[in-house]
Amino acid sequence: MQEDIELIIEDAKERMEKALVHLDHELGKIRAGKANPRMLDSLLVDYYGSMTPLSQVANVSTPDARTIAIQPWEKSMIGAIEKAILAANLGMNPDNNGDIVRINVPPLTEERRRDLVKQVKVEGEDAKVSIRAARRDSNELLKKLKKDGLSEDLEKDAENEVQKITDSFIKQVEDQLNKKENDILTV
Repeated sequence: MQEDIELIIEDAKERMEKALVHLDHELGKIRAGKANPRMLDSLLVDYYGSMTPLSQVANVSTPDARTIAIQPWEKSMIGAIEKAILAANLGMNPDNNGDIVRINVPPLTEERRRDLVKQVKVEGEDAKVSIRAARRDSNELLKKLKKDGLSEDLEKDAENEVQKITDSFIKQVEDQLNKKENDILTV
């Protein structure tokens, strides 16, 4: 029985960890007014007929706070990269000098900042829902174990442990959201 409890708790932790990792990934895509190579993570480029992530056909860097530089490994890819950036509808215009594609990241308007903060809050709420779902599923499994002969004290202790883990992960989500909001709202 004790092994079952530990497995249930470990599973809950893993699921909550995945929710946090997913949140971090999603927040990385939301731009905070500064240039960030992760803004282009989801960009796919037509590489000789197959759609390939930009990071696999070029080096993406940020030489300064307002510029993203994309250095393709093959010069022939410049057109395809520009086309992919425009098609992705990121609100940014690529510019090339024959060797490097540059994107100037425009400063955010106040309205756009508010919209991004709302988007951040939605992502945060999704993460919290996933964490709470992991808690709920764990508690249901613990109740089933109780029916199978687990003592009520052990079940309550395990539920309290799951709740402590849940609180810890919810706090981490809140911390990530506050940090991202500050990044967005800082001009």
